[in-house]
Amino acid sequence: MAEPRTPRLAVLIDADNASPRIAPGLFEEIAKIGEASVRRIYGDFSGTRLKGWADVLATHAIMPHQNFAYTTGKNASDIALVIDAMDLLHSGRFDGFCLVSSDSDFTRLAARIREQGVDVYGFGEQKTPESFRQACRRFVYTENLLPEAPAPDRPVRADARRAPTLKPPSAAKDLISTAIAQLDDGDDGWVTLGRVGQRLAILASDFDPRTYGQAKLGDLVEQAGGFDVSRNDAGGVYIRIKPPPPGRGAGPATTA
Repeated sequence: MAEPRTPRLAVLIDADNASPRIAPGLFEEIAKIGEASVRRIYGDFSGTRLKGWADVLATHAIMPHQNFAYTTGKNASDIALVIDAMDLLHSGRFDGFCLVSSDSDFTRLAARIREQGVDVYGFGEQKTPESFRQACRRFVYTENLLPEAPAPDRPVRADARRAPTLKPPSAAKDLISTAIAQLDDGDDGWVTLGRVGQRLAILASDFDPRTYGQAKLGDLVEQAGGFDVSRNDAGGVYIRIKPPPPGRGAGPATTA
Protein backbone atom coordinates (compact mmCIF):
# COMPACT_ATOMS: atom_id res chain seq x y z
CA MET A 1 0.00 0.00 0.00
CA ALA A 2 1.46 3.34 -1.07
CA GLU A 3 2.14 5.92 1.60
CA PRO A 4 -0.07 9.04 1.51
CA ARG A 5 1.43 11.97 -0.37
CA THR A 6 2.92 14.74 1.72
CA PRO A 7 0.70 17.86 1.48
CA ARG A 8 2.10 20.50 -0.84
CA LEU A 9 2.17 23.98 0.69
CA ALA A 10 2.65 27.46 -0.71
CA VAL A 11 4.46 29.70 1.79
CA LEU A 12 3.89 33.42 1.20
CA ILE A 13 5.71 35.84 3.52
CA ASP A 14 4.90 39.51 4.04
CA ALA A 15 8.40 40.83 4.77
CA ASP A 16 7.03 44.11 6.15
CA ASN A 17 5.11 42.29 8.87
CA ALA A 18 7.38 39.40 9.86
CA SER A 19 10.79 39.22 11.53
CA PRO A 20 13.65 37.31 9.88
CA ARG A 21 14.44 35.85 13.32
CA ILE A 22 11.50 33.46 12.91
CA ALA A 23 12.82 31.89 9.68
CA PRO A 24 14.38 28.69 11.14
CA GLY A 25 11.44 28.05 13.47
CA LEU A 26 8.95 28.91 10.75
CA PHE A 27 10.13 26.25 8.34
CA GLU A 28 10.52 23.70 11.12
CA GLU A 29 6.87 24.32 12.02
CA ILE A 30 5.74 24.16 8.41
CA ALA A 31 7.59 20.84 7.97
CA LYS A 32 5.19 19.36 10.56
CA ILE A 33 2.30 20.19 8.22
CA GLY A 34 3.70 19.32 4.82
CA GLU A 35 6.23 20.24 2.13
CA ALA A 36 6.93 23.93 1.49
CA SER A 37 6.92 23.55 -2.29
CA VAL A 38 6.69 27.29 -2.94
CA ARG A 39 8.57 29.77 -0.75
CA ARG A 40 8.09 33.41 -1.65
CA ILE A 41 8.63 36.65 0.22
CA TYR A 42 7.30 40.07 -0.74
CA GLY A 43 8.78 43.48 0.04
CA ASP A 44 10.98 46.35 -1.07
CA PHE A 45 14.49 44.94 -0.79
CA SER A 46 16.11 47.92 -2.50
CA GLY A 47 16.84 49.63 0.84
CA THR A 48 18.34 48.47 4.11
CA ARG A 49 15.13 48.00 6.11
CA LEU A 50 14.67 44.38 4.99
CA LYS A 51 18.36 43.48 5.08
CA GLY A 52 17.68 40.92 7.83
CA TRP A 53 15.46 38.96 5.47
CA ALA A 54 17.90 39.36 2.58
CA ASP A 55 20.56 37.66 4.71
CA VAL A 56 18.50 34.47 5.26
CA LEU A 57 16.82 34.03 1.86
CA ALA A 58 19.41 31.63 0.45
CA THR A 59 19.57 29.57 3.65
CA HIS A 60 15.89 28.69 3.41
CA ALA A 61 15.51 28.78 -0.40
CA ILE A 62 13.05 31.68 -0.25
CA MET A 63 12.41 33.45 -3.54
CA PRO A 64 12.24 37.25 -3.08
CA HIS A 65 9.64 39.23 -5.01
CA GLN A 66 10.79 42.84 -5.26
CA ASN A 67 8.02 45.42 -5.00
CA PHE A 68 9.12 49.05 -5.10
CA ALA A 69 7.19 51.45 -2.88
CA TYR A 70 6.44 54.00 -5.59
CA THR A 71 3.80 55.80 -3.51
CA THR A 72 3.82 56.43 0.24
CA GLY A 73 0.95 54.69 2.00
CA LYS A 74 0.33 52.19 -0.79
CA ASN A 75 1.52 48.65 -0.11
CA ALA A 76 2.43 47.09 -3.44
CA SER A 77 3.79 44.04 -1.64
CA ASP A 78 0.38 43.11 -0.22
CA ILE A 79 -1.23 43.38 -3.63
CA ALA A 80 1.48 41.26 -5.25
CA LEU A 81 1.12 38.59 -2.54
CA VAL A 82 -2.66 38.41 -3.03
CA ILE A 83 -2.36 38.17 -6.83
CA ASP A 84 0.19 35.36 -6.56
CA ALA A 85 -1.90 33.55 -3.95
CA MET A 86 -4.93 33.52 -6.25
CA ASP A 87 -2.84 32.34 -9.21
CA LEU A 88 -1.41 29.50 -7.12
CA LEU A 89 -4.84 28.63 -5.74
CA HIS A 90 -6.38 28.25 -9.17
CA SER A 91 -3.47 26.14 -10.37
CA GLY A 92 -4.90 23.37 -8.18
CA ARG A 93 -1.42 22.17 -7.25
CA PHE A 94 -1.47 22.96 -3.53
CA ASP A 95 -3.10 21.39 -0.50
CA GLY A 96 -2.55 24.37 1.76
CA PHE A 97 -1.28 27.92 2.07
CA CYS A 98 0.93 29.40 4.78
CA LEU A 99 0.38 33.14 5.10
CA VAL A 100 3.09 34.78 7.19
CA SER A 101 1.95 38.21 8.34
CA SER A 102 0.34 40.06 11.25
CA ASP A 103 -1.71 42.22 8.88
CA SER A 104 -5.50 41.90 9.08
CA ASP A 105 -5.69 42.92 5.39
CA PHE A 106 -5.12 39.25 4.55
CA THR A 107 -8.32 38.15 6.32
CA ARG A 108 -10.36 38.11 3.12
CA LEU A 109 -7.61 36.25 1.26
CA ALA A 110 -7.52 33.53 3.91
CA ALA A 111 -11.31 33.24 3.87
CA ARG A 112 -11.40 33.04 0.07
CA ILE A 113 -8.81 30.26 -0.05
CA ARG A 114 -10.73 28.25 2.54
CA GLU A 115 -13.95 28.73 0.55
CA GLN A 116 -12.16 26.78 -2.17
CA GLY A 117 -11.67 23.88 0.25
CA VAL A 118 -7.95 24.52 0.77
CA ASP A 119 -6.41 24.83 4.24
CA VAL A 120 -4.83 28.08 5.39
CA TYR A 121 -2.19 28.25 8.12
CA GLY A 122 -1.47 31.71 9.47
CA PHE A 123 1.75 32.83 11.16
CA GLY A 124 1.87 36.20 12.92
CA GLU A 125 2.54 38.04 16.15
CA GLN A 126 0.20 37.97 19.12
CA LYS A 127 -0.99 41.44 18.15
CA THR A 128 -2.55 39.99 14.98
CA PRO A 129 -6.25 40.96 14.82
CA GLU A 130 -8.69 38.18 15.65
CA SER A 131 -10.36 38.44 12.24
CA PHE A 132 -7.26 37.14 10.48
CA ARG A 133 -6.54 34.52 13.14
CA GLN A 134 -10.04 33.07 12.94
CA ALA A 135 -10.00 33.05 9.14
CA CYS A 136 -7.19 30.47 9.26
CA ARG A 137 -7.58 26.79 9.98
CA ARG A 138 -4.68 27.17 12.39
CA PHE A 139 -2.79 30.23 13.52
CA VAL A 140 0.71 30.08 15.04
CA TYR A 141 2.14 32.98 16.99
CA THR A 142 5.57 33.82 15.67
CA GLU A 143 6.78 34.54 19.21
CA ASN A 144 6.57 30.75 19.63
CA LEU A 145 8.97 30.27 16.71
CA LEU A 146 11.82 32.35 18.09
CA PRO A 147 15.01 30.56 19.23
CA GLU A 148 14.20 31.21 22.90
CA ALA A 149 10.67 29.78 22.73
CA PRO A 150 9.78 26.57 24.66
CA ALA A 151 10.63 23.30 22.94
CA PRO A 152 10.51 19.63 24.03
CA ASP A 153 14.30 19.43 24.24
CA ARG A 154 14.85 22.92 25.64
CA PRO A 155 13.70 24.29 29.01
CA VAL A 156 12.06 27.70 29.22
CA ARG A 157 14.64 30.41 29.92
CA ALA A 158 13.79 32.69 32.79
CA ASP A 159 15.41 35.63 31.01
CA ALA A 160 13.83 35.00 27.62
CA ARG A 161 13.01 38.18 25.73
CA ARG A 162 9.56 36.86 24.94
CA ALA A 163 8.73 36.13 28.59
CA PRO A 164 6.32 39.10 29.00
CA THR A 165 4.11 37.64 26.24
CA LEU A 166 3.64 34.29 28.00
CA LYS A 167 0.32 33.46 29.60
CA PRO A 168 0.20 31.43 32.84
CA PRO A 169 -0.75 27.76 32.34
CA SER A 170 -3.86 28.31 34.46
CA ALA A 171 -5.19 30.62 31.72
CA ALA A 172 -5.74 27.56 29.51
CA LYS A 173 -7.83 25.71 32.11
CA ASP A 174 -11.26 26.82 30.89
CA LEU A 175 -10.50 26.04 27.25
CA ILE A 176 -9.13 22.59 28.07
CA SER A 177 -12.15 21.90 30.29
CA THR A 178 -14.48 22.83 27.42
CA ALA A 179 -12.68 20.45 25.08
CA ILE A 180 -12.89 17.58 27.57
CA ALA A 181 -16.58 18.24 28.25
CA GLN A 182 -17.37 18.11 24.53
CA LEU A 183 -15.57 14.77 24.17
CA ASP A 184 -16.73 13.10 27.38
CA ASP A 185 -18.54 9.88 26.42
CA GLY A 186 -19.42 8.88 29.97
CA ASP A 187 -16.39 6.69 30.68
CA ASP A 188 -15.72 8.34 34.05
CA GLY A 189 -14.79 11.52 32.17
CA TRP A 190 -11.51 10.15 30.77
CA VAL A 191 -10.54 11.15 27.20
CA THR A 192 -7.31 10.68 25.31
CA LEU A 193 -4.88 13.58 25.21
CA GLY A 194 -4.70 13.34 21.42
CA ARG A 195 -8.46 13.86 21.02
CA VAL A 196 -8.31 16.83 23.35
CA GLY A 197 -5.54 18.36 21.25
CA GLN A 198 -7.60 17.93 18.09
CA ARG A 199 -10.65 19.54 19.70
CA LEU A 200 -8.60 22.45 21.02
CA ALA A 201 -7.43 23.19 17.48
CA ILE A 202 -11.07 23.39 16.42
CA LEU A 203 -12.16 25.53 19.37
CA ALA A 204 -9.30 28.02 19.00
CA SER A 205 -7.25 28.26 15.81
CA ASP A 206 -4.42 29.97 17.71
CA PHE A 207 -4.18 27.48 20.59
CA ASP A 208 -0.57 26.51 21.28
CA PRO A 209 0.96 25.16 24.53
CA ARG A 210 4.03 27.31 23.88
CA THR A 211 1.92 30.43 24.39
CA TYR A 212 1.56 29.27 28.00
CA GLY A 213 5.26 28.53 28.43
CA GLN A 214 4.94 24.76 27.89
CA ALA A 215 6.49 22.76 25.08
CA LYS A 216 3.79 20.06 24.94
CA LEU A 217 0.06 19.77 25.61
CA GLY A 218 0.63 17.14 28.29
CA ASP A 219 2.91 19.50 30.20
CA LEU A 220 0.33 22.28 29.94
CA VAL A 221 -2.46 20.06 31.27
CA GLU A 222 -0.39 19.09 34.30
CA GLN A 223 0.67 22.67 34.99
CA ALA A 224 -2.79 24.19 34.47
CA GLY A 225 -4.25 22.42 37.50
CA GLY A 226 -7.71 20.93 37.86
CA PHE A 227 -7.08 17.81 35.76
CA ASP A 228 -6.25 14.16 36.44
CA VAL A 229 -3.68 12.53 34.14
CA SER A 230 -3.31 8.79 33.59
CA ARG A 231 -0.85 6.84 31.45
CA ASN A 232 -1.26 3.23 30.39
CA ASP A 233 1.42 0.62 29.65
CA ALA A 234 1.16 1.29 25.91
CA GLY A 235 2.12 4.92 26.39
CA GLY A 236 -1.39 6.31 25.97
CA VAL A 237 -2.23 9.46 27.94
CA TYR A 238 -5.72 10.09 29.28
CA ILE A 239 -7.01 13.17 31.06
CA ARG A 240 -10.20 14.23 32.78
CA ILE A 241 -11.53 17.15 34.77
CA LYS A 242 -10.63 16.49 38.39
CA PRO A 243 -13.83 15.42 40.20
CA PRO A 244 -14.93 17.40 43.25
CA PRO A 245 -13.89 16.09 46.69
CA PRO A 246 -16.36 13.74 48.42
CA GLY A 247 -19.22 15.67 49.94
CA ARG A 248 -18.96 18.47 47.36
CA GLY A 249 -20.49 19.03 43.99
CA ALA A 250 -23.49 16.77 44.67
CA GLY A 251 -25.92 19.71 44.86
CA PRO A 252 -27.87 21.05 47.81
CA ALA A 253 -29.32 18.60 50.28
CA THR A 254 -33.09 18.10 50.25
CA THR A 255 -35.40 17.57 53.17
CA ALA A 256 -38.70 15.73 53.33
